[in-house]
Amino acid sequence: MALHHAASGEIVDVRPLGEKLKQEIPVTLVKTPRLQVFRYVLLAGNAFAEHKVRDGITIQCLEGVVEFTSHERTQLLHAGELVYLGGDVPHALKGIEDASVLVTIVSGKLA
Repeated sequence: MALHHAASGEIVDVRPLGEKLKQEIPVTLVKTPRLQVFRYVLLAGNAFAEHKVRDGITIQCLEGVVEFTSHERTQLLHAGELVYLGGDVPHALKGIEDASVLVTIVSGKLA
């Protein structure tokens, strides 16, 4: 069975998961040839090892607190905050509190 990805004009719920947070798994919400949007859950103490994405990326903390490392520095990303990275920038994430983030990757040049 294929996973559902939002169609053009479809409303997608990205509100905090609250009590459901611990049961959630990463899920891709939108996927096109040039755009990918997914929700990633990081429970406290869990990490997403250093990696990089070829194109531009934003990471928006929807709930909780995430330790964000890039550009040779570590910062805390709190609920309601967003960070942008250019292509090929190594970065890592670690849950400080149970958290979920909304990740957007844009491939190619925008007009």
